Amino acid sequence: MPTRKRKTKKIVWWVVGILLTLVILIGAAALYFSAKWKPIVTTKIKEGVYNGSNHLYRIDFKDIHLNLISGNIVLDSIQLTPDTNVFNQLKTIKKAPTHLFRIKLAHLKLSRVGILTAYFKKKIKINSIVLDRPSIDIIYHKVPKQKDTVQVEQTLYQQISKTIKAIRVGRIGIVDADFDYYNGQKKLNAVKHLTVNIKDILVDSLSQNDTSRVFHAKDIGFELRGYKSVTKDKMYTLQVDTVIGSISRKTLKIKGLKMIPMYPDLTFSRKYTVQKDRYDLDFKELSLTGVDFVSLNNDGNLHAKRLAIGPAKVAIFMNRELPPPNFDKGRNYPHNALKRLPIETLVDTMSLKNVDIAYTEYNPKAKERGTLKLDNLSGNILNLTNDSLRLTKNNHALADLTTYIMGTGKMNVKIDFNLTDKDAAFSYVGHIGTFNMQVLNPLSKSLGLIEIEKGTVQKADFNITANEKRSKGTLQFYYTDLKGKFA
Repeated sequence: MPTRKRKTKKIVWWVVGILLTLVILIGAAALYFSAKWKPIVTTKIKEGVYNGSNHLYRIDFKDIHLNLISGNIVLDSIQLTPDTNVFNQLKTIKKAPTHLFRIKLAHLKLSRVGILTAYFKKKIKINSIVLDRPSIDIIYHKVPKQKDTVQVEQTLYQQISKTIKAIRVGRIGIVDADFDYYNGQKKLNAVKHLTVNIKDILVDSLSQNDTSRVFHAKDIGFELRGYKSVTKDKMYTLQVDTVIGSISRKTLKIKGLKMIPMYPDLTFSRKYTVQKDRYDLDFKELSLTGVDFVSLNNDGNLHAKRLAIGPAKVAIFMNRELPPPNFDKGRNYPHNALKRLPIETLVDTMSLKNVDIAYTEYNPKAKERGTLKLDNLSGNILNLTNDSLRLTKNNHALADLTTYIMGTGKMNVKIDFNLTDKDAAFSYVGHIGTFNMQVLNPLSKSLGLIEIEKGTVQKADFNITANEKRSKGTLQFYYTDLKGKFA
């Protein structure tokens, strides 16, 4: 028995010794090949970015850590920078991209990279790519595109097919990114803590014609939580709880959007020398569906099938002790404001649901505030656009809305906005149902200095045409038992 045990023990030690030797040899080989392949992979990455972007971008990094056994690659201190000379050349021939990117990050992690497959079979397969806390600048340029009727623009696969047969990436994750958005040299906005997930990226001879993919991916989703900033004039705080979007599903949802004034109403208004509206906005939810993210990226145009707003609360305050501004307030009519948007915009339908509006004025004579409330504003507005091509086919935005005056008197109104009229022409027709006129006292006592003791509105019908200069129309107002006194 002792002899058998000694033999068994020897066999075990032999096996362990062989395994340890193999591990050491494999580890040594991995270190050797990693060191040997390191400059090869470095060169391939830099060439791939440079050639794949048609010489527009260069990538630089401090070091690369390569593990042949696990297939993991880590790049340290990465910078992706555009070549402005190449961009200007492309702009001259009207083939420049709409957006340029500058990216800096401490580490770029690639997991389970098929290094041997990439080298010998020219097929790149990666399980995941993670950009951890990058700083990303996006620079927008309005560059007109020139249609080339002779030369067909090559797809990404056609551009890389001479050196690479296929690229497949299971997931690209951009975690806790800081985005700065520029219009040329002018910084427009900064977004912190944005997360982006890109799933199932495939570039090969078949995927280039796969219409279910967007930018070669099955889905591109993004999420922003806890956004907060102060407006440039330091008069408001902007807050957003969450922003969630999916490019492939063409959806964007914003929850908890607030614009909070920095000062109480009278203090706010007295920061100015003329009358200035003060807004207090609380949108529980806004959602866009049918968003053309491709057009937004390529051309800087916002096209969406539907914008749904609500529940929401909108409070507006005006101080009448100050003189009026020296500009025509007609410029703030909705269709005039639409014209001034910096990007081409088209929203087929804007839906409002459960939106409460409170408009308050301060009367310096009575030293009181009067408020008009429109509760549960709901309905649809069709064809909101400043798209010149769309306007040649249909230059009217039509609104069909319902609300409750002071929370009780139901009002139906239809509005027709002429989107191309130089004087911002519009018309509206509507009907108001029965309500007790005493509900108007919070408005009439403060602003009109009249208290309504009793009275009932039976109905009211109106039909008005107007523009930013004048208005005319008819109002039929039916009431009974009206009695009031000076407040």
